[in-house]
Amino acid sequence: MLDWTDRHERYFLRLLSRHARLYTEMVTTGALLHGDVARHLKFDVAEHPLALQLGGSDPDALAHCATLAEQWGYDEVNLNIGCPSDRVQSGKFGACLMAEPALVAACVSAMQAATALPVTVKSRIGIDDQDSDEFLQRFVETVAGAGCRTFIIHARIAVLQGLSPKQNRDVPPLNYPRVKGIKQRYPELEIIINGGISSLEQTRSLLEGSDGPALDGIMMGREAYQNPYILAQVDQQLFADTLPVPSRADIIAAYLPYVEEQLAQGTALQHMTRHILGLFKGQSGGRLFRRHLSENAFRKNAGISVLRDACALAEADTSATGDMRQEEQLKENV
Repeated sequence: MLDWTDRHERYFLRLLSRHARLYTEMVTTGALLHGDVARHLKFDVAEHPLALQLGGSDPDALAHCATLAEQWGYDEVNLNIGCPSDRVQSGKFGACLMAEPALVAACVSAMQAATALPVTVKSRIGIDDQDSDEFLQRFVETVAGAGCRTFIIHARIAVLQGLSPKQNRDVPPLNYPRVKGIKQRYPELEIIINGGISSLEQTRSLLEGSDGPALDGIMMGREAYQNPYILAQVDQQLFADTLPVPSRADIIAAYLPYVEEQLAQGTALQHMTRHILGLFKGQSGGRLFRRHLSENAFRKNAGISVLRDACALAEADTSATGDMRQEEQLKENV
């Protein structure tokens, strides 16, 4: 989720769900060791529960960054070894590390020794020609032997030779049974599944084990970004929260004070609105909402009125469409 789940996006998503755990975009150890730590690690307290996702392959560097995660108040530190990008491969971290489970185990061990935070691992089910149940089992056994109890598994292999990072998100087929097989073989481990999950119905099926062992959690990526309102019912359906489901207008109203605060600090409006373009996805006013933001949020000195107007356009169009449908229904009934 590089360049997607920044702090503005995470604050927005927290307005839809109070309970879902949020993850940062992957931050490399080099960025924290040699860059602006505050820029990478700063977050709003409202974002909790929040995990810092790290990319790296040096145990000492990862241990230092795990310490920083605890100092900055994160709730979890996650080692990403599932990212297939060229930049990641050239730095010897990400998905290519699945070929070196002993090194991953050493990294996990060093991180756990440096922090009291939970240390988790996000992986693929395999890489390139290492595409078998046995390969994934050996990997999990080795890393679990170093003390890792939670694995977030993207149910696709990573094809590092021959596919682009974008293709790696869709082209390799999903293999949910392989992930379920890990849970069945190692019931003591927490197994969270990722990849291709696009509805709460699908989520419940995976959590309840309607087809195989019940998994311990699901991670939703692109669907939550492109269709964020899917998270609005998560608290009620999955966490037994009794608060009412917020409307889209409620969410925008709650986001406005944050946007105003960030504007006052010099943050450009487009840095915040680019993350919310999908809020009205599937609604009649969605196109007007996206268009107004896309055409106006980037302008110099764009202010809060741009967001208010976009929401008003979407709400008005949705309401008008609803009225038209009611009239058509009345005519049919007559």
